[in-house]
Amino acid sequence: MNYAQLLFPDFSLILCGYLVCRYTALNRPVWDQVEVLVYYFLFPVLLLHSIVRSPLDLGAASGLIGAGLALGLGAIALSYSLPHLPWIGRRIDRRLHAAGAQVAFRFNSFIGLALAERLAGPQGLLLFAVLIGFCVPLFNVGAVWPMARHAQRSVLRELVRNPLIIATASGLLANVLGFKVPDWAEPTISRIGAASLALGLMAAGAGLRFASLGQAKTLAVAVLAIKHLLLPLAALGLAQAFGLTPVQTTILLAFSALPTASSAYVLAARMGYDGAYVAGLVTLSTLLGVVSLPFALGVLRA
Repeated sequence: MNYAQLLFPDFSLILCGYLVCRYTALNRPVWDQVEVLVYYFLFPVLLLHSIVRSPLDLGAASGLIGAGLALGLGAIALSYSLPHLPWIGRRIDRRLHAAGAQVAFRFNSFIGLALAERLAGPQGLLLFAVLIGFCVPLFNVGAVWPMARHAQRSVLRELVRNPLIIATASGLLANVLGFKVPDWAEPTISRIGAASLALGLMAAGAGLRFASLGQAKTLAVAVLAIKHLLLPLAALGLAQAFGLTPVQTTILLAFSALPTASSAYVLAARMGYDGAYVAGLVTLSTLLGVVSLPFALGVLRA
């Protein structure tokens, strides 16, 4: 399978969003509202529908869930350890690290869901949605914890109010109870899901920032190396250790190599840190995803 060709539609939408935001009247304020619409309505509907429409065997998916959580915990531990490493720790600013550590383990859900559907159809979409449900709470705690001194809300409150967590939990409950979407509502909900992926990818492109990329280079190299090199290698080992099926292995490898979450810089800025620097890391991570995803899915998967 040509993974570069497979990824082209998604990354072309990211490029399209960047160009539209920079060179047309549809500038940053417009995309701020698009991000709100996608994050609080379109994307949760997609998650809920993805989980409800197919029967879910949590026992069969337990290996993937365990591997995903182990991968996340390892990434958080590596990210947190950077200032304490003897050979690079003294070159890392502790405040910038508190804001940028999240880049090493968070992931772009928009790209992930679009890619999962291309890789494995509805089953891949369902498995990735389950990973989101179990890993997003862990990653949100990992992202907020280093900046907690400047947080205006508690970690628990942010988790309870997260629309992605609410949608995933609701979908899992509905799946277990045997709830099905009525046939008359299926076309409308499917169109909402398709809109969320396209707009989410374009919003990720609109959020790219190329300023502030020159500062704190050691920290930038370290967190991006964890994200785009070490995590795919660790995912391959975990897939073997947990005995994952070929489809589950593919989803875990894709999950490990995704660009970081585009909302990372929003969280950093909201909590009083250098949002511009984190936005630069997000931009580099998105560009590196063009390389890390084919590496994980092509080289490592083979």
